[in-house]
Amino acid sequence: MADTAIARPTQPLEPKKRFWNESKKSKLTAYLFISPFFILFSIFGLYPIFFTIYLSFFKWDALGPMKYVGFKNYDLIIGDPTFWISFSNTIIMALMGTVPQLIVALFVAVMLNSALNKFKSIFRILYFMPNITSIVAVTLVFSTLFGNNGMVNWILNGLGFESVPFNSGWWGVKIAISTMVMWRWMGYNAIIFLSGLQSIPTDIYEAAKIDGASRWQQLVHITLPLLRPFILFVTLTSTIGALQLFTEPYVFLGQGGTGSTRQEGVTMVTYLYSEAFRNSFFGTAAATAVLLFIATILISLINMSLSSRMGGDTGGGKA
Repeated sequence: MADTAIARPTQPLEPKKRFWNESKKSKLTAYLFISPFFILFSIFGLYPIFFTIYLSFFKWDALGPMKYVGFKNYDLIIGDPTFWISFSNTIIMALMGTVPQLIVALFVAVMLNSALNKFKSIFRILYFMPNITSIVAVTLVFSTLFGNNGMVNWILNGLGFESVPFNSGWWGVKIAISTMVMWRWMGYNAIIFLSGLQSIPTDIYEAAKIDGASRWQQLVHITLPLLRPFILFVTLTSTIGALQLFTEPYVFLGQGGTGSTRQEGVTMVTYLYSEAFRNSFFGTAAATAVLLFIATILISLINMSLSSRMGGDTGGGKA
């Protein structure tokens, strides 16, 4: 009997997809190129943060074994009057050094952006120089200026005022340290504001002039709203830097400014340093760092909220 089965044509088999194809090779290469940043950030960024949080629940002197104490470290620092003095000093010097600094930086940026200024490049370099100068050197120079017989008191005496105890008075210390911070960071913030001013199209100002807007109206209704992202950035970085103030009070007051007679200038970071490296209480120092971290986040959020409202509504208002 003849085979009546009809042979059906077979379809060509699709080639199997290789697991290690060119697309995955390309992605792996990209991840390898950016991996050094994440590896270093994990080692020197994330690990210290988590270890500090972990350490804040233990009693440790950096030599012996760690002993779990729960929230006792937080109770100790919250009950320490010096901690609250350091907290209030940090907030006061942050306000005194940041708010005037941002106002002056914006004013300087407007001047540098003016077409009447013929030496823009020279002034930009001069204003930025303090930011790259050694903090210790700057503090030593200002320590001489604000000394009992320094130039500042000499000028005050020449104007008929009494000498101010800048290195021992409650407000004198804060004025001196805030002046150092303001002098050092004003130029940096001015350059940031200047880059923002140069990104604003000149056509907007020309249209506002044709409509009869004054310089003040242009500043309020055009410049500030369009500078809002730069204001947010500068405010955030200035706030974080002010809350981490350490070198200026440490060098200016000597011994970290944490002695019983030097509490007029102790900040949260100098208090943390004293707890860890002078008293060998690394647990309370870690708890202080955690509280400082939380305070930095909260104050930064408040500053961002206030700064975002500062520019006003860009869609409303008449120039």
